[in-house]
Amino acid sequence: MFRVFQHHISIATLAELLADSLTSFLAVVLGTLTIVHLYGDASVGMGMSSALRSGLGFALLIPLHCGLVGVYREGAERKTARAKLGRAILGCLLAAPIAYQLAVKTVLEGNQAHQLMGFAIAYLMVGLLIVRGLLLTAWRGALVQQRVLIIGTGSEAHAVATDLKSRRLRSHAVVGFYPAGESVLPAEDKRFNIFPRALSIDNIIEKHDINQIIVAVKEQRGGNVPMDQLLSARIQGIPVMDLAAFYERTTGEVPIDSLKASFLVYGQGFAQGRARIIIKRLFDIITSSFLLLATSPVMLITMLAIKLESPGPIIYKQERVGLGGKGFMCLKFRSMRTDAEKDGVAVWASKNDSRITRVGTFIRKTRIDELPQLLSVLAGEMSMVGPRPERPSFVSQLKEKIPFYDVRHSVKPGVTGWAQVRYAYGASFEDALHKHQYDLYYVKNNSLFLDLLVIFETVSVVLFREGAQ
Repeated sequence: MFRVFQHHISIATLAELLADSLTSFLAVVLGTLTIVHLYGDASVGMGMSSALRSGLGFALLIPLHCGLVGVYREGAERKTARAKLGRAILGCLLAAPIAYQLAVKTVLEGNQAHQLMGFAIAYLMVGLLIVRGLLLTAWRGALVQQRVLIIGTGSEAHAVATDLKSRRLRSHAVVGFYPAGESVLPAEDKRFNIFPRALSIDNIIEKHDINQIIVAVKEQRGGNVPMDQLLSARIQGIPVMDLAAFYERTTGEVPIDSLKASFLVYGQGFAQGRARIIIKRLFDIITSSFLLLATSPVMLITMLAIKLESPGPIIYKQERVGLGGKGFMCLKFRSMRTDAEKDGVAVWASKNDSRITRVGTFIRKTRIDELPQLLSVLAGEMSMVGPRPERPSFVSQLKEKIPFYDVRHSVKPGVTGWAQVRYAYGASFEDALHKHQYDLYYVKNNSLFLDLLVIFETVSVVLFREGAQ
């Protein structure tokens, strides 16, 4: 994992981005060499200087547009290699007109610009097929896995081993378990390699080439965990993490089941300093103002469609819980019938909810219904990025059942958020619990970089209608 501020990005994702960038650059260089070879002296002004300048533009713009269509997006919407290739090609086609104007036409003129663009796109398509179809697939297959030793044999150890064997965390391989804490897994269970307690952890590290240790013991006091042996491993440079730290780093969420208050108290993060507050407010004002102007035609069409389809108000106002637990009126385009909650009882919105109108189905999937909240961002009641605000009645229920639920109210609620781009749909208590784990991650690790990443990934969620309600 590669750390950027408080956020970790997988090496595999960085490799994809760099591979696409290098492929884009080489496509322009090869296009230039082809033109020079074919036309010789007739290609006046067509040289390596032009190729380098145009190539750098391609190397920036192509991965940027690939990112906008979700090529590098991790989390719930994992894509196969074929799906990623398709999106990479789409990203290239979307970037082509902009790359032509900014990276080619500013360097060359007339027929030479057209020729270079044609050859560059041709080479780029071939390059993507080779790099993404063969090289990246082979590289992922040959990727050196983290060889993990799990301390503990209880339910937590069993759960993390299952996750590590799943596709989502295929970069980790469980070598075995070291007995500690309450024993649950039977020693004769052939699915798991359970080392005898008589062996030292140093010996296991050396013999089995361990390069990561996860402590999966809920109660670590009273000698349940061999701290002296773990200290020896840590001094050797072997990372030792508890479950909360491991999941925070690898999945971008803070798991509730294994979370202790001490992890939040002593851990890094929770940037709430004056500089962060000022930067976030400026970011909110600039982005919300720009989006209000850019989406004003869409908002006008939406208002007309809502009015034509069903009687009732265009804007739906509903009390939500914001910063510090204070209530505010959240604005949305109305997406349900006016009698959706005629008995006055708050009800979770469900997938394929019969109360949602036809226009409402579309604007909820594309997040258009959230656009009026840009006004709340300008007013300072909301932020562009943050946990989604919940209704007071739901908050009172969730606070009783979900540990550390109030932590999310230490920052302003957001129009979009880390949970929204990482978790596909939320319409039940279980979904609220899972989303809260992502919200905890955001609150703990929030930064301008993470805000930009969320905004960036929201584009692909909207384009491909991958979002939640």
